Amino acid sequence: MDSDIDFYTLSGYALKNPPALSASMEDYLEMIARLCAAEGFARVGALAERLNVKPSSASKMVGRLRGAGLVAFERYGVVTLTPKGEEEGRYLLQRHQLLARFFCLLNRSPHQLEQVERVEHFLSRETVANLKPLVERMEGEWGYTE
Repeated sequence: MDSDIDFYTLSGYALKNPPALSASMEDYLEMIARLCAAEGFARVGALAERLNVKPSSASKMVGRLRGAGLVAFERYGVVTLTPKGEEEGRYLLQRHQLLARFFCLLNRSPHQLEQVERVEHFLSRETVANLKPLVERMEGEWGYTE
């Protein structure tokens, strides 16, 4: 049965295998990647507005992301992705889009943003990669898209 498996709380798993980025860092980096894809750069004010946070909070997180080597921050609030940030941001956007497709299919509803935002940080890269063919199969068989 389960007697030889070590169970942990959510916090316990996080301590055992700490993520490289916190959920908040992922949210900010994902939005920066989204803004950069649209305009070539992001601004702290636009980032704060899109994430419904104060500009001071956005500025502080941009500093943390810069410290992690994921973004460059220039005067007048211009934020750009480093090559490392571009790679990670691209993955975060793809993960988000895949999960949105999955939950829209599963729940037969185009309004699944909150569900995606709650779940996306807990899935491993392996799980996300394995979910992709499942979603593609579901789309083919179920015929529902956003």
